[in-house]
Amino acid sequence: MIDELLPKTVVCAEAFEDGDKPEAGLYPQEAALVASTVAERRAEFATVRACARRALAGLGLLPSPVMPGVRNVPLWPTGVVGSMTHCAGYRAAALAMADDILAIGIDAEPDGPLPDGVLEAIALPREAAWALSPATIGPAHRDRLLFSAKECVYKTWFPLTWREIDFDDAEITFSYDTESSGLFSARILRPGRLPDGGPLTGFTGRWLARDGLLITAIALEAQVPARS
Repeated sequence: MIDELLPKTVVCAEAFEDGDKPEAGLYPQEAALVASTVAERRAEFATVRACARRALAGLGLLPSPVMPGVRNVPLWPTGVVGSMTHCAGYRAAALAMADDILAIGIDAEPDGPLPDGVLEAIALPREAAWALSPATIGPAHRDRLLFSAKECVYKTWFPLTWREIDFDDAEITFSYDTESSGLFSARILRPGRLPDGGPLTGFTGRWLARDGLLITAIALEAQVPARS
Protein backbone atom coordinates (compact mmCIF):
# COMPACT_ATOMS: atom_id res chain seq x y z
CA MET A 1 0.00 0.00 0.00
CA ILE A 2 2.60 2.54 1.08
CA ASP A 3 4.59 2.12 -2.13
CA GLU A 4 1.63 3.52 -4.10
CA LEU A 5 2.24 6.90 -2.46
CA LEU A 6 5.98 7.26 -2.96
CA PRO A 7 8.44 7.59 -5.88
CA LYS A 8 10.09 4.51 -7.34
CA THR A 9 13.40 5.55 -5.79
CA VAL A 10 11.91 4.83 -2.35
CA VAL A 11 12.00 1.20 -1.19
CA CYS A 12 9.05 0.25 0.98
CA ALA A 13 8.29 -2.75 3.17
CA GLU A 14 5.11 -3.33 5.15
CA ALA A 15 3.44 -5.93 7.37
CA PHE A 16 -0.16 -6.42 8.48
CA GLU A 17 0.61 -8.72 11.39
CA ASP A 18 3.54 -9.46 13.66
CA GLY A 19 3.85 -13.19 13.05
CA ASP A 20 5.42 -15.64 15.48
CA LYS A 21 8.18 -14.43 17.79
CA PRO A 22 9.07 -11.22 15.92
CA GLU A 23 11.45 -10.25 18.73
CA ALA A 24 13.82 -12.99 17.65
CA GLY A 25 14.95 -10.73 14.82
CA LEU A 26 16.02 -7.87 17.07
CA TYR A 27 19.64 -6.95 17.66
CA PRO A 28 20.62 -7.01 21.36
CA GLN A 29 20.79 -3.21 21.60
CA GLU A 30 17.31 -2.96 20.07
CA ALA A 31 15.86 -5.61 22.36
CA ALA A 32 17.23 -3.76 25.37
CA LEU A 33 15.16 -0.70 24.49
CA VAL A 34 11.86 -2.58 24.87
CA ALA A 35 12.80 -5.30 27.34
CA SER A 36 10.58 -3.87 30.07
CA THR A 37 7.58 -3.04 27.85
CA VAL A 38 4.44 -5.09 27.25
CA ALA A 39 4.41 -7.86 24.64
CA GLU A 40 2.34 -5.85 22.15
CA ARG A 41 4.86 -3.00 22.20
CA ARG A 42 7.79 -5.38 21.77
CA ALA A 43 6.07 -7.06 18.81
CA GLU A 44 5.29 -3.85 16.92
CA PHE A 45 8.79 -2.53 17.63
CA ALA A 46 10.33 -5.71 16.23
CA THR A 47 8.08 -5.98 13.19
CA VAL A 48 8.60 -2.42 12.04
CA ARG A 49 12.37 -2.95 12.30
CA ALA A 50 12.05 -6.12 10.28
CA CYS A 51 10.34 -3.97 7.64
CA ALA A 52 13.23 -1.49 7.83
CA ARG A 53 15.77 -4.26 7.27
CA ARG A 54 13.82 -5.54 4.27
CA ALA A 55 13.89 -2.01 2.86
CA LEU A 56 17.64 -1.77 3.49
CA ALA A 57 18.08 -5.01 1.57
CA GLY A 58 16.05 -3.50 -1.26
CA LEU A 59 18.61 -0.71 -1.41
CA GLY A 60 21.38 -3.29 -1.62
CA LEU A 61 22.57 -2.65 1.93
CA LEU A 62 23.35 -5.03 4.78
CA PRO A 63 20.96 -5.29 7.72
CA SER A 64 21.81 -3.21 10.76
CA PRO A 65 20.24 -2.11 14.05
CA VAL A 66 17.73 0.73 13.83
CA MET A 67 18.24 2.80 16.96
CA PRO A 68 16.35 5.94 17.97
CA GLY A 69 18.16 9.26 17.88
CA VAL A 70 17.06 12.77 18.84
CA ARG A 71 13.27 12.92 19.22
CA ASN A 72 13.21 9.21 18.32
CA VAL A 73 14.26 9.89 14.72
CA PRO A 74 15.64 6.56 13.43
CA LEU A 75 19.40 6.45 12.91
CA TRP A 76 19.93 5.13 9.40
CA PRO A 77 23.21 4.12 7.76
CA THR A 78 25.20 6.97 6.25
CA GLY A 79 23.67 8.09 2.96
CA VAL A 80 20.21 6.68 3.74
CA VAL A 81 17.02 8.56 4.65
CA GLY A 82 13.82 6.98 5.80
CA SER A 83 10.78 6.79 8.03
CA MET A 84 8.83 4.14 9.93
CA THR A 85 5.27 3.90 11.17
CA HIS A 86 3.05 1.46 13.01
CA CYS A 87 -0.54 1.30 14.19
CA ALA A 88 -3.00 -1.48 14.94
CA GLY A 89 -2.80 -3.95 12.06
CA TYR A 90 -0.05 -2.19 10.11
CA ARG A 91 3.72 -1.59 10.21
CA ALA A 92 5.84 -0.05 7.46
CA ALA A 93 9.22 1.41 6.60
CA ALA A 94 10.22 3.54 3.61
CA LEU A 95 13.89 4.16 2.78
CA ALA A 96 15.88 5.80 0.00
CA MET A 97 19.37 6.96 -0.82
CA ALA A 98 20.02 10.57 0.17
CA ASP A 99 21.29 11.34 -3.33
CA ASP A 100 17.75 10.69 -4.60
CA ILE A 101 15.53 11.80 -1.71
CA LEU A 102 16.23 14.49 0.88
CA ALA A 103 13.67 13.31 3.43
CA ILE A 104 10.79 10.89 3.86
CA GLY A 105 7.84 10.95 6.23
CA ILE A 106 5.20 8.23 6.50
CA ASP A 107 2.34 7.73 8.93
CA ALA A 108 -0.46 5.19 9.31
CA GLU A 109 -3.54 5.48 11.47
CA PRO A 110 -6.70 3.42 11.98
CA ASP A 111 -9.61 4.85 9.97
CA GLY A 112 -11.62 5.89 12.98
CA PRO A 113 -12.45 9.11 14.84
CA LEU A 114 -9.87 10.86 16.97
CA PRO A 115 -10.36 10.72 20.73
CA ASP A 116 -12.32 13.61 22.21
CA GLY A 117 -10.34 16.81 22.44
CA VAL A 118 -7.54 15.83 20.06
CA LEU A 119 -8.87 17.66 17.00
CA GLU A 120 -9.09 20.90 18.98
CA ALA A 121 -5.48 20.42 20.05
CA ILE A 122 -4.03 19.82 16.57
CA ALA A 123 -6.17 21.78 14.10
CA LEU A 124 -6.15 25.35 12.91
CA PRO A 125 -9.63 26.87 12.46
CA ARG A 126 -9.87 26.17 8.71
CA GLU A 127 -8.60 22.64 9.21
CA ALA A 128 -11.13 21.97 11.96
CA ALA A 129 -13.96 23.30 9.79
CA TRP A 130 -12.93 20.94 7.00
CA ALA A 131 -12.56 17.97 9.32
CA LEU A 132 -16.00 18.52 10.85
CA SER A 133 -17.87 19.26 7.62
CA PRO A 134 -20.05 16.50 6.10
CA ALA A 135 -17.81 14.18 4.05
CA THR A 136 -19.27 13.77 0.57
CA ILE A 137 -15.97 12.38 -0.73
CA GLY A 138 -12.90 10.90 0.90
CA PRO A 139 -12.64 9.10 4.23
CA ALA A 140 -15.39 9.63 6.76
CA HIS A 141 -12.89 10.33 9.52
CA ARG A 142 -11.27 13.47 8.20
CA ASP A 143 -10.04 14.38 11.66
CA ARG A 144 -7.86 11.27 11.75
CA LEU A 145 -6.55 11.92 8.23
CA LEU A 146 -5.57 15.44 9.29
CA PHE A 147 -3.75 14.05 12.32
CA SER A 148 -1.87 11.57 10.13
CA ALA A 149 -0.82 14.26 7.67
CA LYS A 150 0.51 16.44 10.50
CA GLU A 151 2.50 13.52 11.89
CA CYS A 152 3.84 12.88 8.40
CA VAL A 153 4.91 16.52 8.06
CA TYR A 154 6.78 16.42 11.36
CA LYS A 155 8.61 13.22 10.42
CA THR A 156 9.79 14.89 7.20
CA TRP A 157 10.57 18.31 8.70
CA PHE A 158 12.58 17.46 11.81
CA PRO A 159 15.44 15.42 10.25
CA LEU A 160 15.91 18.21 7.69
CA THR A 161 15.98 21.15 10.09
CA TRP A 162 16.50 19.73 13.59
CA ARG A 163 13.94 22.29 14.72
CA GLU A 164 10.75 21.57 16.62
CA ILE A 165 7.38 22.53 15.18
CA ASP A 166 3.94 22.14 16.74
CA PHE A 167 0.71 20.95 15.19
CA ASP A 168 -0.39 24.54 14.60
CA ASP A 169 2.82 25.38 12.72
CA ALA A 170 1.65 23.54 9.61
CA GLU A 171 -1.58 24.25 7.72
CA ILE A 172 -2.84 21.24 5.74
CA THR A 173 -5.18 21.21 2.77
CA PHE A 174 -6.41 18.10 0.97
CA SER A 175 -7.47 17.25 -2.56
CA TYR A 176 -8.91 14.07 -4.06
CA ASP A 177 -7.86 11.87 -6.96
CA THR A 178 -10.52 9.28 -6.08
CA GLU A 179 -12.88 8.76 -3.16
CA SER A 180 -10.10 7.00 -1.29
CA SER A 181 -6.87 8.74 -2.34
CA GLY A 182 -5.40 12.11 -3.18
CA LEU A 183 -2.88 14.80 -2.35
CA PHE A 184 -2.26 17.03 0.63
CA SER A 185 -0.26 20.23 0.88
CA ALA A 186 1.40 21.48 4.04
CA ARG A 187 2.23 25.16 4.40
CA ILE A 188 4.80 25.63 7.16
CA LEU A 189 3.98 28.74 9.17
CA ARG A 190 7.48 28.87 10.69
CA PRO A 191 9.59 28.34 7.56
CA GLY A 192 12.98 26.74 7.86
CA ARG A 193 16.04 26.04 5.76
CA LEU A 194 17.15 23.03 3.80
CA PRO A 195 20.64 21.64 4.48
CA ASP A 196 21.92 23.62 1.46
CA GLY A 197 20.46 26.84 2.85
CA GLY A 198 17.45 27.00 0.54
CA PRO A 199 14.02 27.92 1.93
CA LEU A 200 11.75 25.20 3.30
CA THR A 201 8.20 26.51 3.37
CA GLY A 202 6.09 23.42 2.81
CA PHE A 203 5.58 19.92 1.50
CA THR A 204 3.30 18.03 -0.82
CA GLY A 205 2.30 14.49 0.05
CA ARG A 206 -0.17 11.76 -0.81
CA TRP A 207 -2.85 10.00 1.23
CA LEU A 208 -4.73 6.73 0.92
CA ALA A 209 -7.72 5.23 2.73
CA ARG A 210 -8.03 1.45 2.41
CA ASP A 211 -8.89 -1.62 4.46
CA GLY A 212 -9.58 0.34 7.62
CA LEU A 213 -6.33 2.32 7.44
CA LEU A 214 -5.37 5.90 6.64
CA ILE A 215 -1.85 6.29 5.26
CA THR A 216 0.04 9.50 4.46
CA ALA A 217 3.46 9.89 2.86
CA ILE A 218 5.88 12.63 1.84
CA ALA A 219 9.09 12.22 -0.18
CA LEU A 220 11.12 15.35 -0.81
CA GLU A 221 13.09 14.64 -3.96
CA ALA A 222 16.67 15.90 -3.98
CA GLN A 223 16.49 17.56 -7.39
CA VAL A 224 13.24 19.46 -6.70
CA PRO A 225 13.36 22.64 -4.58
CA ALA A 226 11.08 22.42 -1.56
CA ARG A 227 8.45 25.10 -2.01
CA SER A 228 4.92 25.41 -0.80
